[in-house]
Amino acid sequence: GRKRRVLMLMEVYYLLKPILPWRLRMSLRRRRAERRRREFADMWPIDERSATPPPHWPGWPNGKRFAFILTHDVEGKKGYERIPRLMELTQKYGFRSCFNFVPQGEYHVTPGMLEMLERAGFEAGAHGLQHDGKLYNSPKTFPAKAAQIRDVMREWGAVGFRSPLMQHRLGWMHELGAEYDCSTFDVDPFEPESDGMRTIYPFWVQGPDSRGFVELPYTLVQDFNLFRVLREESIDVWKKKVDWLVQQGGMVLINTHPDYMCMDGTPGRDEYPVARYEEFLQYVRDNYGDQCWHALPREVSRYYCEKLPVASR
Repeated sequence: GRKRRVLMLMEVYYLLKPILPWRLRMSLRRRRAERRRREFADMWPIDERSATPPPHWPGWPNGKRFAFILTHDVEGKKGYERIPRLMELTQKYGFRSCFNFVPQGEYHVTPGMLEMLERAGFEAGAHGLQHDGKLYNSPKTFPAKAAQIRDVMREWGAVGFRSPLMQHRLGWMHELGAEYDCSTFDVDPFEPESDGMRTIYPFWVQGPDSRGFVELPYTLVQDFNLFRVLREESIDVWKKKVDWLVQQGGMVLINTHPDYMCMDGTPGRDEYPVARYEEFLQYVRDNYGDQCWHALPREVSRYYCEKLPVASR
């Protein structure tokens, strides 16, 4: 069906990506995004159908109205080097976040980096194996890749996972042994695999032998898509969605990339001013700081498992 065609197109795209000029790639992405923004105007950024709480939903801890979860995918060396600055900015507003690392990328995750995150109350997760769009190319090669990811997660003390490019094969992911996955979204027509989960709450993905993992869909459009693909100059789309998510009592779960945050000077062609992300943190703190349960992804996942017995998920 349609998904198979999309997967085939993606395979071709990632095969050709290294030889396609950046301008051409961005032009293609922007044209597609503009078309899809028109097509999905009635359900993006807000899909009213995603607001139904799961059965037996207990609400958030201590009567908080909503959950606030910050995550980052670190794609390359540039992003890795910006982590200390981003941590500092996050802490300035009283928040913590989860950094997802590529195990076989263009940087090496040092024990010192992991210790720094842990000491400051942050979290580390795995972001695929390589950032190449090929993780799920074949059910024959996936088990070996999954074994490598499991080893890395054990080494890092990580319990969470996110696929590069938001690819998701939820049925395959049980092999990763993760407590939770973050590779889906409520609604996002701009991702290559744009099938949304239509929920702003955590949910359970049942596996063999009553095992499984918690799925945490992100609920705000990603930074690169918002600022570089859709060319928005403000965070109004984020603000509008945050206000709605708070009203519904769901998760404000965002994924941003230090790789694309310009910390100093003039933003490069793939960057945006980090001041926009700071404005987002300030907006949530100033408007909803006392109403949110600010948590790491692993804390949300464990809360869900603690409060909802397997039988009621």
